Amino acid sequence: MSFNGKKVAFYTLGCKVNQYESESIKNQLVKIGYEEESFENSADIYIVNSCTVTSVADKKTRNILRRAKKLNPKSVVIVTGCYAQTNSKELLEIEEIDFVVGNSNKSGLVEFIKDIENKKSKILSENIFEDREYEEYEFATLREMSRAYIKIQDGCNNFCSYCKIPFGRGKSRSRSLESICKEVDVLTKEGFKEFIIIGINLGAYGEDLKDDLNLEILLEKVLEREGVERVRIGSMYPDKISDEFIELMKNNKKLMPHLHISLQSCDDNVLERMRRKYGASLIEDRLMALRNNIEKMEYTADVIVGFPGETDEMFENTYSLIKKIGFSDLHVFQYSDRENTLASTFTDKIDGTVKKKRAEKLNELRHEMAINRREKYIGKELEVLVEEIKEDGCSYGYTENYLRVKTLNSISQVNELKKIEISKLEKELLIGNEEGIKN
Repeated sequence: MSFNGKKVAFYTLGCKVNQYESESIKNQLVKIGYEEESFENSADIYIVNSCTVTSVADKKTRNILRRAKKLNPKSVVIVTGCYAQTNSKELLEIEEIDFVVGNSNKSGLVEFIKDIENKKSKILSENIFEDREYEEYEFATLREMSRAYIKIQDGCNNFCSYCKIPFGRGKSRSRSLESICKEVDVLTKEGFKEFIIIGINLGAYGEDLKDDLNLEILLEKVLEREGVERVRIGSMYPDKISDEFIELMKNNKKLMPHLHISLQSCDDNVLERMRRKYGASLIEDRLMALRNNIEKMEYTADVIVGFPGETDEMFENTYSLIKKIGFSDLHVFQYSDRENTLASTFTDKIDGTVKKKRAEKLNELRHEMAINRREKYIGKELEVLVEEIKEDGCSYGYTENYLRVKTLNSISQVNELKKIEISKLEKELLIGNEEGIKN
């Protein structure tokens, strides 16, 4: 069958892992003759890579799927991803959907499409917990401006009481060190200098492999690759920040001084009910240890407010510790029930008005911290990877510690690392000049 001239459109929700996988599927389809089309235009096939981390994500997925069929009523609409894995039968009740392909079969989606006319079943989704090994995707790494993402792991064994992700992704499975290094080598030859390490639970890397591997060993190997100048960690659990990890970050300047922390709460009672494996004292100890050892260390984090049973005092414990540590940014979520999770059975739910007020208070603190953490760099020199240059001649990029910088009178090129003198702050954007250039 010829696919030349057929058009495929993608819509990806959720995390960078989903985006990484969409990129691979897209690349494979283009190779066999499909043309990539904008999701807002008419296409022959629409592929929606779904997320189910919140009820809002579920609702957005359903709306996007219905929109696709309206764009071209004769099109084939396919939903894949975490929501497709956990709620396949529910999704198939939406008349606009033609096929549901779960994460367990996502890597085979291209072969599925090749023979789509002969498919009798509209659901292709198997038991995700039967996947014992990491499933490779064809190299088509997610590229974002001047950065490239490297997926090293999938799945999670934690089963936190509020989280559906293990049901959508399965148990933790680690990618081979050889495959990871091979992809890094391909990308450095293409000119990429900065790499972001991503996965569902990065700290679990290596636990399922026979070789004596862990995240720290993997990072050392990646940092040694020729051409690698910057490495970032996608997201970390506080209890996975080991002394070995702190030493590695302290002694290797290529490992960027920024972490996104899967925080969720800073109250012992809430953390216990969430089935997290640590308490508030560990959060403070680990994050302050990093900051005391690594110059310019900055944090961003995810936080849930209004978890069942969270009292005003428990919320204030979270608020106070977040303020004490200091974060450059926060993603604040109001708790929502996820089906089949332990927390959805808890009867002491928090009123929606209370959740909203707590979210607003934490977002006010977020803005205050964002200003405070950035003001300390005014008058200092930071290294920025230039990602884009706009028509006004200003360039934009991120510092080592993931703070966005606008550079005035820029003479840089995209993908250059430049020393920038920070002169001021506009809202939450650092403004600077290239070395030797003044206003």
